[in-house]
Amino acid sequence: MNNVKKAVGCIGGLLIAAVLLLNSQVMAAETKIGVIDMKQVLSTSTAGKRAQDLIEQKMKTLQASFKNDETALVNLQKEIEKKGSAWSDSVKQEKAIEFQKKRRDLAEKQETANQELKKLREQHVNPILKKLEEIVDKVATDGGYSAVLPRNVVLFAADSIDISDKVVAELNKAMK
Repeated sequence: MNNVKKAVGCIGGLLIAAVLLLNSQVMAAETKIGVIDMKQVLSTSTAGKRAQDLIEQKMKTLQASFKNDETALVNLQKEIEKKGSAWSDSVKQEKAIEFQKKRRDLAEKQETANQELKKLREQHVNPILKKLEEIVDKVATDGGYSAVLPRNVVLFAADSIDISDKVVAELNKAMK
C-alpha cells in the first residue's frame, strides 16, 4: 500500500511537471517580443532628420551670436591680466565690474538660448514621438508582437527582433 502511494505521488508529480513544462512551452511560443532603437528611428526617419536639421541650424545661429560676446569677454580678461597691475584701484574695480556684467549677460543669453532650443525640440520632436507611438502600436499589432521594448533597456536583443526599420518606413509614410 505504501509503495502504491509513492508510485501515485510520483506519477502525479510527473504529470504536474509535464503540464507545467508544456504550458511554459506554449506560452513561450505565443510571446513575441520586439525592440526598437529610438535614436535610430529619430535620426533616420525623414521627419526626424528634418527636425534635427532645424534644431542644428538654430543652434549654429545662436552659437554664432555668442561668438562676439565670448571674444569680448576673453579680451577683457586678458586686458585685466596684462594691464591690471598698472591701473589704479578705481580702474581695476571698474574693469572687474564690467567683466562680471559681461559674464552675467553672456550666461543669461546662453540660458535663453537653451530655453529656445528646448522649445524648438518640443515643437518639432514631440509630434513625431506622438505619431511614433501610433506607428509602433500598428507595427506591433500587425506583426503579432506581445511587447516592444526600447533597445537601450535590453541587455541583449538579436537583430531579428529589431523592428526599427519597419517603424521608420511606416513613420515616413505617415508623416509625409
